[in-house]
Parts: sequence; C-alpha cells; structure tokens
Amino acid sequence: MTKSLPFAAEIIIGKVGAARGLDGTLKIIPLTDFEGRFDGLEKISVGGKIFRVAEVKHIGGQLFIKFAGVDSRESARALTNKFLTVDRKDAAPLADGEFYTFDIIGCEVFDDEKKLGTVTNVLKTGSNDIFEVDGNILIPALKSVVKSIDIAAKKILVDSNAY
Repeated sequence: MTKSLPFAAEIIIGKVGAARGLDGTLKIIPLTDFEGRFDGLEKISVGGKIFRVAEVKHIGGQLFIKFAGVDSRESARALTNKFLTVDRKDAAPLADGEFYTFDIIGCEVFDDEKKLGTVTNVLKTGSNDIFEVDGNILIPALKSVVKSIDIAAKKILVDSNAY
C-alpha cells in the first residue's frame, strides 16, 4: 500500500556504498521500492551536491553508478555513506490506492468515533504494511481496515472493528 521519510522536498532513494575498482565507480544501496529507479537517471543529488550520472551497471544483483567527474577510487571514497536524493517532483509515479511512506507518516488516524493518534512509522512486513500509531497501536494497511486516506488533509479513517 505504501512506497518508501518525513515530508520533504527531497526523497532519499539510495545510499552510497564502497568504491569498486579504480575508476571511481561506486556500489549503491537502493532505498526505494522501485526497481529500475536508477536506470535512465541523468543527474542526482549525492550528499546535497548534484552529480551527472555517467553510467549505471547491474552486476550480480548489485547496483553500481559511475558519476561524471569522480574518476578515482579516492574521489569515490569521499562519497561513501552519503544519501542519494531526488526532488519530490521527480518521485516515481504511483498507482491509484498507493501512497509514499513519507506521506503516511504524520497522518492522524480516526475510527468512526474518535482520534486514535498519529502515524509515527510504517512497518514493512512483506504481505502488507502496518501503520504504527503513537508507538503503541498497530493497524494493518489493508483495504478491509483502512476506509480512506486523505494525504492533503493528513487524515486516515479506519474500521477499528476489522483488526
């Protein structure tokens, strides 16, 4: 139901890992639910600095990126552990009924009668997401439980009898 941070103008989509080889190529740890998100990228922010993407490689199930101007192992190491971000306007499109996790976090949750609290986390379980409300209520993100989500109003309506 959700795709992968507090409400922000930039979205984290990955983290820079170790340098690979001597030419400045870097291993990338994807932090996005969208496979192929990095394919076709022309530029990206790394630690707040914009880099042009020279090449994206998939090798043995791992992702590697070569940035223009990062031409040595030493210059690549300076980027290790920095986050890769894109502008919110460049976020991958969602299908109807899908929401970004960062949009869900901070929403107030109501049942038919009262406010239950505010979503503080979204847990990924594999079968369905779970909304953590004020750290002590867990609500499965299922159509049978979640009646409506209004991101603009930051409001989620649930059927408390369904969980």
